[in-house]
Amino acid sequence: MAIPFEIASVMSSGMIRGLGTVVVFVAFVGLALWVFNGKRSPEFAEARMLPFADELNPDDATQEPEPRSTRP
Repeated sequence: MAIPFEIASVMSSGMIRGLGTVVVFVAFVGLALWVFNGKRSPEFAEARMLPFADELNPDDATQEPEPRSTRP
């Protein structure tokens, strides 16, 4: 479906950039509302601890580590 010439001539590059800015702003606001939603706090608290999940416990420190695979 072709865009009529009248509409295409009215939509300048500035208008297209403006519409793009509005879309990005709406996405930003939606993401901010999703992140700071109180219902997600327990889920994010668990995700915050993920970098520390693979650390050894003090009881496991005396055991030998398992050998790593040499396969690519």
